Amino acid sequence: MQRPDSADGLDVELSGHAHLAVSVGAEAAVDSLSERLRADGHPAIDGPRVMGDGYDECVVLDPDGNRVEITT
Repeated sequence: MQRPDSADGLDVELSGHAHLAVSVGAEAAVDSLSERLRADGHPAIDGPRVMGDGYDECVVLDPDGNRVEITT
C-alpha cells in the first residue's frame, strides 16, 4: 500500500509504504497470531478488532518498526 499523494517533508509515517497486510483466513487465527506476536515482544498498536468492512484485524510492529496488519 502506497501513498502517492504524499509530499516530501511529511512525517515518515505518512509517506511511502503504509503497511504490509497478511491474510490468515479466520478471526481465531488473527487473535492467536496477534497474541503470539505480542508475547514475542512485537508491540500491537491496534486491535485485534472487527473493522467496519467486517474484517478482523490487528496491527503489530516488526523489529524495524514497520506496520504489519494481520487480517482475515
